[in-house]
Amino acid sequence: MAATGVTGSSPAAGSPEGAPLAVELRGITKRFPGVVANRDIELRVRRGEVHAIVGENGAGKSTLMKTLYGMHRPDEGSILLDGREVHFRSPADAIAAGIGMVHQHFMLADNFTVLENIVLGSEPTKGGRLDLAEGRRRIRDISARYALDLDPDELVENLGVGDRQRVEIAKVLYRGATTLILDEPTAVLVPQEVDELFGNLAELKREGLTVIFISHKLDEVRKVADSITVIRRGTTVGEADPKTTTARQLAEMMVGSELPSPETRTSTVRDVVVLELRGVTVATPGGRPAVDDVDLTIREGEVLGIAGVEGNGQAELVDAIMGLRPLTAGTVLFGDQDISSWSTRDRREAGFGFIPEDRHRQGMLLEGTLWENRILGHQTRPPASKGWFIDRKASRSDTARIMKDYDVRAPGPDTLAVALSGGNQQKLIVGREMESGPRLLVAAHPTRGVDVGAQAAIWELLKDARAEGMAILLISADLDELIGLSDTLRVMLRGRLVATLDPGTCTPEQLGGHMTGAHGTAGAA
Repeated sequence: MAATGVTGSSPAAGSPEGAPLAVELRGITKRFPGVVANRDIELRVRRGEVHAIVGENGAGKSTLMKTLYGMHRPDEGSILLDGREVHFRSPADAIAAGIGMVHQHFMLADNFTVLENIVLGSEPTKGGRLDLAEGRRRIRDISARYALDLDPDELVENLGVGDRQRVEIAKVLYRGATTLILDEPTAVLVPQEVDELFGNLAELKREGLTVIFISHKLDEVRKVADSITVIRRGTTVGEADPKTTTARQLAEMMVGSELPSPETRTSTVRDVVVLELRGVTVATPGGRPAVDDVDLTIREGEVLGIAGVEGNGQAELVDAIMGLRPLTAGTVLFGDQDISSWSTRDRREAGFGFIPEDRHRQGMLLEGTLWENRILGHQTRPPASKGWFIDRKASRSDTARIMKDYDVRAPGPDTLAVALSGGNQQKLIVGREMESGPRLLVAAHPTRGVDVGAQAAIWELLKDARAEGMAILLISADLDELIGLSDTLRVMLRGRLVATLDPGTCTPEQLGGHMTGAHGTAGAA
């Protein structure tokens, strides 16, 4: 395996050729009822490097790391740490051996402080009594040493996503981890937070720690990793040096095809207006306008893209359109009907589809089965309903069809949603909404957290729906996606639509300039 340093890091940060193996997995196989999640996996991670494991959603990456962390016991194969074979019966055994894992979905108590969350289960004592002063001292030391910038006395409920992730990293460091597993650590981060995380990883490397980084975001992997292992459909297919391997080559290893492109230039826009907003204003609880006097129109066969740095009113605009948040002023028209006072259910039944930004908070019941999640928001219509009752048999059958058509990888319709990878959860939501045949699809970050193969499939679905006359409102942080899919681009800044751009001529750099206000309001509508 090639072992290289990250460009721009100090010599101490690189993992030298021939460094000893911190982790070695030999022939790991893990089976669950109806599925082989891992098959004869081989993995070698050198001490002091950032090692990326890449693969499609459902390829078996997280299962493999849960096996290393002691959450699963392998059916076949062996685990070696620093050249010595180990047998973990639980995560406690892995933690004692210096393995720490930060899960994709954080495990923090919102009503506890940073200090209380970090020491929970490993409370410092003095004379048989809880010693919070010692815990606070250790956390401040860890925060300073690894540039985590944590306040031990801050309530977790007041923290953003990036800060919460740093709390999770501090938790495993507090327990003495020398090898950290990060499961899809950038899936829920905005670009600035991704850069901050990568800075934290550089600090961990400088201190000699080993990081295993699970991802499917190829550009990020090539930026931060020293070496890469590629997994496809549960087995190892190769290793790669990020300094010499392109994203396209990695994509081909992952999915057997080149990186997809969202590009579409044949116009399908019709004259029929589907959605119109007139002077829409939405206030925050404090009275500040989060959406400020917005006018927009979407026609049949049109993708209207909204670009903007997150936090500039896009989420509130989506909520207002879906009836999840009341208007302070303005009007929402669906066709020629004023629907400003309609409930979300009324809008859904009238022909609104919705792919939410936060699939867990707005799109799924994690403890529900896949068939229950398939009917979520559509429970009043076939195949979900039969008269006044839920048709469970038809719902299960239709869910199985969607799973096949949209490549949702799970044993069956009765699988709990929480058991799926984030990308497979997203594919189920996309399938559910597309199969309802909406006139208008509100798609907020539709490809967030999915791999390149699923991303390409979702792009094709949106293109096909557009060609058939569906009106689509697209919110995305992926500028190439916005430019490639949109017929019209609008830029949102501080709650207002400040520019209208032609995606046929606009570059990501120009779009980014308007998003930050660097280009003023030139081209404003």
